[in-house]
Amino acid sequence: RLSSAGWQTPQLILAYTEGLHGKWLFTEIRAVFSRRYLLQNTALEIFLANRSKTTPKVVHSLPRVGVGTNFGLPQTRRISLATPKQLFKASNMTQRWQRREISNFDYLIFLNTISGRTYNDLNQYPVFPWVITNYDSEELDLTLPSNFRDLSKPIGALNPKRAAFFSDRYESWEDDQVPKFHYGTHYSTSSFTMMWLLRIEPYTTFFLNFQGGKFDHADRTFSSVSRAWRNCQRDTSDVKELIPEFYYLPEMFVNANDYNLGVMEDSAVVSDVELPPWAKSPEEFVRINRLALESEFVSCQLHQWIDLIFGYKQQGPEATRALNVFYYLTYEGAVNLSSINDPMLREAVESQIRSFGQTPCQLLIEPHPPRSSAMQVYLLLQTPLMFTEQMQQDVIMVLKFPSNSPVTHIAANTQPGLTSPAIITVTANRIFAVNKWHGLTGHQSSTTQDQQYQLPVEIDPLIASNVGSHRRQISDLLDQSIQISSQCFVITADNRFILLCGFWDKSFRVYSTDSGKLTQIVFGHRDVVTSLARSESYIGGDCYVLSGSRDATLLLWYWNGKLNSIGESPGTEFTTPRAILTGHDCEVTCASVCAELGLVISGCKEGPCLIHSMNGDLLRTLEGPERCLRPRLIQASTEGHCVIYYDKGQFCHFSVNGKLLGHMEVEDSIKAMYVSRDGQYLLTGGDGGVVSVWQVHNLKQLFTYPGCDAGIRSMTMSHDQRCIITGMASGSIVLFYNDFNRWHHEYQTRY
Repeated sequence: RLSSAGWQTPQLILAYTEGLHGKWLFTEIRAVFSRRYLLQNTALEIFLANRSKTTPKVVHSLPRVGVGTNFGLPQTRRISLATPKQLFKASNMTQRWQRREISNFDYLIFLNTISGRTYNDLNQYPVFPWVITNYDSEELDLTLPSNFRDLSKPIGALNPKRAAFFSDRYESWEDDQVPKFHYGTHYSTSSFTMMWLLRIEPYTTFFLNFQGGKFDHADRTFSSVSRAWRNCQRDTSDVKELIPEFYYLPEMFVNANDYNLGVMEDSAVVSDVELPPWAKSPEEFVRINRLALESEFVSCQLHQWIDLIFGYKQQGPEATRALNVFYYLTYEGAVNLSSINDPMLREAVESQIRSFGQTPCQLLIEPHPPRSSAMQVYLLLQTPLMFTEQMQQDVIMVLKFPSNSPVTHIAANTQPGLTSPAIITVTANRIFAVNKWHGLTGHQSSTTQDQQYQLPVEIDPLIASNVGSHRRQISDLLDQSIQISSQCFVITADNRFILLCGFWDKSFRVYSTDSGKLTQIVFGHRDVVTSLARSESYIGGDCYVLSGSRDATLLLWYWNGKLNSIGESPGTEFTTPRAILTGHDCEVTCASVCAELGLVISGCKEGPCLIHSMNGDLLRTLEGPERCLRPRLIQASTEGHCVIYYDKGQFCHFSVNGKLLGHMEVEDSIKAMYVSRDGQYLLTGGDGGVVSVWQVHNLKQLFTYPGCDAGIRSMTMSHDQRCIITGMASGSIVLFYNDFNRWHHEYQTRY
C-alpha cells in the first residue's frame, strides 16, 4: 500500500500478490457469506467449489448458492445475507455433531465460519481451544482426566490465583467511558495468529511487515509449546486460545527456512518450536493433539467452551458470572465507525479494534446442547439386538452376480440425503450393477441387486440381466493395450453417472446409470485416457474430475452433474478443462483429487508421484525409498494424509507437504486400498483375498478379516464407515462389518 508518507510495499509482500486476481465461473461458486470487517457488516466472502475464496461487491449479481448445501441450508440469496444466529438456528450441523456424524474439529470449523471467523482475515482468524494441560511428561495418557483442560472455564480463569486477579479488576473498575472488563487483551488477535504461524509463509512476511522488518525479541517469540501454555496460565496479559493449525499442520513448528529468530536470555537459540517430551516429532504432536480434541473427555465438555466463545456466556450477566468479559471494543455493536467523522479519531478506533481482537458473532443466547455420549451412540449403532450377533461375525454378507467377471470397480454413495443411496459395481467386461442400499438395519440384506447394464448399449428392460445372446461386448471401442482396472472408472456422488476411459479415440465417456445410455463423449487429450479420478463432492453431484492419459498429461474438469443426453443442448456438461497438469514423463496410472485442500496427487507408470495445485501448478515431487518406483494406487484424505502403493508390495505414507512419514513392505500383491476420512486408518486387499486394517501414522497392522476364496480387485466403504465393501475376482462382493472405535485408545481401555 502507498501512503502520503511515500511508504512503499516491500518486495517480499509483492511476491505474494501474484495470483490474487483471476476469473471464476459462476457455476463454481458454492457458498456466499455476509461478513464483518472491523466489527462492521460491510463484507462478503465467496467459497468456490475447490474451497478457494474471493470477495465481490454485490450478492444479488451472484447465483443463488446460499452458504453451502453441506450445512443443510437452502440455496438462496436470503440465506447468504442471514445473520450468524439465523444460520446457526436453521442449520442441521448441531444435530449432526450431537449424533457424532461429524467430528469436533469439523463442528468447530462450522461455528467459526458462520460466526464470521475466516482464514482470510488475520483479525478474525478461526479460534480453537487448548485441550491438553500436560506438556511436561515423557508419556501422555489420554485416559486420565487430569491431562485435559476444564472447558467450562475461559482460559483466563483456569488458574485460581489469576482468576481472582481478573475478578478484582472487574469489581474495582471505575471508568465512566470504558465499561468493566476482566481481560484487556483478547484470546484471538492478528498478532497472536502471526506469532503462532511465524515460521511459515506468508505469515513470516506478514509478521516482519507488522514488526517493521524485524523479528520480535527471542523471549517473546513462540519457541515452546510448554512455555506458551504456562504463560497462558500465569501471565495476566496472556489469555490466548489456539488456532486450527495446532490440530493439522505440523510444519508450523519447524523452522524450515532457517530464520534467525534470536537468542533468549538463558542463551537458548530459538529455531524449531520445542515440543512436549511425549511428542517425538511435529507430526506426532499434531496427531496426539487431534486425538485429544476428538476424545470423550473433550466431547462431553465442548458445548461449555462453545457457550463461552460463541454462546450465551459470551456477553451480559452470564459472561460476568463466568469471568468472561473482554474489553468493550472487541464486541459487535460496540462502536459505529460510519458515525465517526473525525478521520484521525476513526483511524485510532480502527487501530484499537485491530489490536484488541474481535469477539465472534454471538450464535445463541441459551446453553448449547451437549454431545451424545460415545456409549449411547455405540449402542444405537448396534440395534436391533437381533442383528448384533450377526455383526460380531465380521462378514455381513456375500452377494454373487450372474457374471463371473471380476468386480473391477466399486463405489458406495450411501450418504444421507441422496435420493437413491446405492452400491455400484462395474466388472472387467464392463457390466455394471446398481444395488440399492438400505443400511445396516436388521437381518435383511444390506444390498439388493437392482439393475445391470452392459456398457455402452441401450438396454431393453426385458433383458436387463445381460445373459445369453443378449450379452454385448465393447472391446472394439477400447484400445487393446489398456488393462481395465478400478482407475478406469468414476461413479458420480449422486449415483447418476458412470465415467469410463480407455477408448481408442482418446475420449472418456459418460453413461447414465438409470438407462445405461451414453450421455456424453468427452475429448481433450492427445492420447488414450488411462485413468480417472474425482473429488469428494456435495450431494448435488458437483465434483472435479481428473483424466490422465498415456502421453503423461492430466486434465482437470469441473462438472456439476446436470448432463443432458447427446443431441440435446449441452447444458452444463463437460466443456473445456479447468486446468492442464504436466510434469510426468510417461503414462498416468493413478491419481487422487482433494478439492478440500485444492490439490491433485498423481502417479505415472515409471514414477514418481507429483502434487499439483488445482490451478495446474506443479508443487512438489513425492520421493519414496529406492524400491518405490512404480505407483499403482493413491489415496489421500481431507486431512492431508497421502498413502501410495507401489509395485512389489511397497507402501509409503507422505504428508501433504511432501514429507515421507512411513514406509512398509507387504507380501500380498495389493489391488485395492482405502483411507478413512480422518486419515487414521488404511484398508488394503489384494490377490490373497484378505482385508487388512492398518494404522496410518506408523503403518502398524491392527486387524485382518477372514480370508476370501478369491482375490480382491476393488474396495470402498459406506458413508458411515461401518461397512467395508470389496469387489472380488470371482464376480462377487463381500461386505464386512467395521468399527474403527475398537482401536481408539479410550475404547481399548474402557471396553
